[in-house]
Amino acid sequence: MDLLEIAEAQVTIVVVPRERFSFTRESLESIYEHTKYPFKLIYVDGGSPSHVRDYLAAKATAKQFQLIRTEHYLSPNRARNLGLQQVTSKYVVFIDNDVVVTPGWLKALVECAEETGACVVSPLICQYFPLHTEVHCAGGESGVRVETKGETIRRRIIEKIYKQGRQVADVHPQLQRQQTGLAEFHCMMVRTEIFKKIGLLDEALLNTKEHVDLCILVAEAGGEIYLEPESLVTYVPGPPLEWTDLHYYMLRWSDAWEQASLKRLRDKWNLTEDEYFKNKYKRLGWRRDMTIISPLVRKAAPFGKIGSRIAGKILHRIDKALNQYLTTRYAKRHLPNMQNSSSTQPKKSAMTVTLGS
Repeated sequence: MDLLEIAEAQVTIVVVPRERFSFTRESLESIYEHTKYPFKLIYVDGGSPSHVRDYLAAKATAKQFQLIRTEHYLSPNRARNLGLQQVTSKYVVFIDNDVVVTPGWLKALVECAEETGACVVSPLICQYFPLHTEVHCAGGESGVRVETKGETIRRRIIEKIYKQGRQVADVHPQLQRQQTGLAEFHCMMVRTEIFKKIGLLDEALLNTKEHVDLCILVAEAGGEIYLEPESLVTYVPGPPLEWTDLHYYMLRWSDAWEQASLKRLRDKWNLTEDEYFKNKYKRLGWRRDMTIISPLVRKAAPFGKIGSRIAGKILHRIDKALNQYLTTRYAKRHLPNMQNSSSTQPKKSAMTVTLGS
């Protein structure tokens, strides 16, 4: 792709951190290997370790993309907004830094939007290794359902993902381009002009349900969401995690960030605090437990069930204390007045913006 193609591109890809940095190279290089359709690229690097920072700086020079770096970690919507504010193209693709794409993925998304007038287009999103074999999201449902019983009115969140866990080989032949109600931020293409109606992404949603919020806002603004199964990508979650991933992972999936996000979602859409929310509160920290604590507990197995149980209790206490410390320190430094902010305007933060030359 030459500089003229980049300059004339009607799509800007904005890459942001999801939960770790150790898959940066594989993800970014898949984009350049498998994307022949012209695009600009903005890479938002929120506090990656030095070896990733240096790799991205070298890659920005080689590939002529814009690199935005902050020296502290970023919540996903904060990172997306930093990139979005630099976008001047007709479409923006939000993609996480742990996603691998396939040949023709971007062209298929653009063709779908151009032919249907869609505001948001989701590829068929897969998960795990082997790549491109197991479905994570093939569209779905989102919204607010109002239930009235006598004088009681309940407003419940709708979030449903289609085909998760199914094999691509089994479901792909039956899938076709179709309107849907849900797209996920693992990878989605958005018509940039919609942000003039709905504003920037809500930064008070620190770590969960940002995609649901966006889909509801788009639907309320009259935009349509489509699934384009001819576009195929895979997100590759950890573990394993490198040591340099752990701090960000713990902050990204912290109890405080999830509680704040759920409260924001509830208050923003005037939702009833029903079993949906109660179950979420009960499961706070489940990702850290699955990725960090449980593997360590299994190492205590040679000491028997009692040893494993004691190790589990100790590690959970350490995790809760450390998690609270990390989130409190981060909030004081980087999230001033977040609880009282509608987050329609991005916060200022120290950052470096470079364009490879």
